[in-house]
This record gives sequence, C-alpha cells and structure tokens, in this order.
Amino acid sequence: MDVKTAFLHGDLEEKIFLNQPCGFVDKKNPNHVCMLNKSLYGLKQSPRQWNKKFDTFMKNLKFLRSEFDLCLYFKYVSSMPIFLVLYVDDMLIASPSLTLITELQNNLKKNFEMKDLGNARKILGMSIERDRKNSTIFLNQISYVKNVLKKFSMENAKPTSVPLAAHFQLCKDQSPKTELEKEKMKKVPYSNAIGSVMYLMVSTRPDIAYAVSCLSKYMSNAGTPHWDALKWLLRYLIKTGNTGIRFSKCSDGVKLIGYVDSNYANDRDNRRSTTSYVFTLCGACISWKSQLQNIVALSTTEAEYIATTEAFKEAIWLKGILSEIGFLKNNVTVFSDSQSSIQICKNPVFHDRTKHIEVLAKGPGVVWAMMKAKLFRLPWVWSKGEYVNKIWPKPLGPNPEPPGWQTPQAEPTKPTKAHQPDPTH
Repeated sequence: MDVKTAFLHGDLEEKIFLNQPCGFVDKKNPNHVCMLNKSLYGLKQSPRQWNKKFDTFMKNLKFLRSEFDLCLYFKYVSSMPIFLVLYVDDMLIASPSLTLITELQNNLKKNFEMKDLGNARKILGMSIERDRKNSTIFLNQISYVKNVLKKFSMENAKPTSVPLAAHFQLCKDQSPKTELEKEKMKKVPYSNAIGSVMYLMVSTRPDIAYAVSCLSKYMSNAGTPHWDALKWLLRYLIKTGNTGIRFSKCSDGVKLIGYVDSNYANDRDNRRSTTSYVFTLCGACISWKSQLQNIVALSTTEAEYIATTEAFKEAIWLKGILSEIGFLKNNVTVFSDSQSSIQICKNPVFHDRTKHIEVLAKGPGVVWAMMKAKLFRLPWVWSKGEYVNKIWPKPLGPNPEPPGWQTPQAEPTKPTKAHQPDPTH
C-alpha cells in the first residue's frame, strides 16, 4: 500500500513562517507572512513528522514497534501474527489471516488517503514472484539487470562465469597518471555503473558483494584496468541476470545459519584483509557483507578472528529481531573454516601471537561472550568440501564452485582424514 501526499500529514512542533505565495497575497497586508499549521513538502522536518504521526497511529492500534528495526510493526491477535513494514510512505502488510490484513487496511484508509496496490509484486525495485503451489517466494531484479546492461551498452557483450576473475590485480597505481588518461576516464561512467551494481548487490545479489567492494574503492580516480574489471562484472550479470533469492517454508524449524571467511592482506594498496559473511534463514540469504577490515591484520588467524567478530555483531542483531517477532527459538550457528580463530574465540587467552589484537585487548569480546552464554555456536567447516561459499572473499578462478544462494538445512558432514585441515591455518 502507498500513502498519498504522506508528508502533508505531519504535525509541526515548531512555529514556521513563510512568505505569502504568489497569486495569494493579502492586498490589505502585503508585508505579512504566513504561519504553517501543517508540514509541507520541502521542509526538513516533514519526513520526521510524518514518521512520528504514523508511529502514533500504529501504536493506537496496539501494534508494537520493533526495537531492532524501527520500520517494522507487529502484533499477535489470538496467536495470529500480522506485520507491517514501512519505507517512507510505502508499506507491505503480511499475515496468515486475511481478516487481520483487511482490518488494518480499513483502519489505514480511514486515517490516510491510501492507494491499495493489491498483492505485492514489486517493492523498492525488487520483483516479488509467489508460487503458492510450492510455497515459495522468489525475490529478484531481473528487469533491473536488463535496464542496467542496456544503460551501459553491455546487453550484447560476451557473458562471463564469475563476478571478478583472478587475473584482475587492482590497485591505485592503475589510476590515470597523464592528462590524456584523465580526460579519457572522465568520459567513462564508472561511478554511475558502480552505483547501479551496488544497489543490485545490497538487494538480491550476495554473489557480487566482493566484486563491488573491490571496484568501489576506485570511484574517485578509476583507471582503464578498473573499468575493464567493472565491465567484466556487467558481463557476469548477462549470464546470471535471472537469478535471485528464493524463500521456502522451513521444513525443520526456523534456523539462522551464518558463514564467515576472510582474505588475508588481499588489498594491494595497504594490505588490509577482507571480511565476508552471509546469513541464511531456512536456506535463503537474508544478510551479507564483503568489505575491507579497518585495521591491518598481522596473520591469517587475526584476519579470521576480526571477520568472525563482525559476523557475530550482525548475528546478534538478526537473532534479536527474529526472536522479538517470535520466529527464532534456536541458537545461532556461524560456520568458520579457520581452526585457529575458532580456538581463540572459545578460549581468548593472551600470548605473544595474539596479545596485540585490539578486539582481545579490550576484554573477552563479543564472540566469546555469546559463546560463553551458549547463544551462538561456532563449528568448523571444510571450505572446499560440501560447504559452498556464499560470498567469496577473493577473486574466483575459471572453474569456481557454484555461488548459489541455497544452503542445505543439514550441517556439512565431517571430512575424511585426507581432508583434515592444516592446524597451522
């Protein structure tokens, strides 16, 4: 549903004056000004006042506002849930009960001028395809990908099988040096293309997270090699444009499962490592990230520990919101392929090789605290076995494992002795 002229509903808390509008000047008092009684479009207060007005309305209907996401409202009526998600003036309503949905819609229409768009088919540029027979929802941006490829004249290019190939060794030294090179790159829509693929990445495409993270570093001064790598990514979208995230019924209870990995000192400019993680709910991705770490790690173990800390921070938030709405009752599992960092997380002792780590120096840390409370599990997983990486924190070779975003509900099986990990890793 959509609220018409939403910002006009807000109530002002300050006295705001404006000049008399042209064509409506009071002839008797032409030098007087007007005082606003309601908010208007263009005022900096308008978005906030609209949100406060809507929040009051929802609370009067006995809805609870999530403490973890202020745009989520929910309540239970006779054990039947109903949810409303708000984005400025657009909203989605979900509930197993059609009666509850209709009741909320009627209340909204009584208080605001609403536009009912029917069953959800699109939200924020994402298409929603529902298969009631198989009880699945497919979230995708197929039409958006086609528009992006057409915008940058890449729709007829040769497809690639990976987002960013291993032969791209990007760095600042590849930025333009001569005036001729700088003038040439000014004509290249590098920043525009990065913005287009970044929106795609944060919405439905965790598989391009690492590539976008690498390429976005050079937006201010991109060179020809950077542009070639970005076109490679666009060519990858040609092949994978029909993919997305498919949500299915939880066959074995609601399980929040995460995977975390790092790429040690992969940044050629300052040797910082990359953190990558992804979280799935009933096999479908719901949260992911791939970005450079804030500090320079001195070992693979330290890089993995920092990455695990970032993943646990996200897991705390996800567990909070899912538990709040009554969806999650089990503990969270986060898989890691680093035996050494797992041991540090379980037993954060100080010794010569770890005493400098900033996260450890400030105390036991968020990872150890969650594990001590038995809220999270951190098992080891063989990264080259049955486990399929969701977000690769490194460029892929010519024959990568499939980066699909469907995760088996069962935990990965233990590898054979021939596949046991190197304890020094």
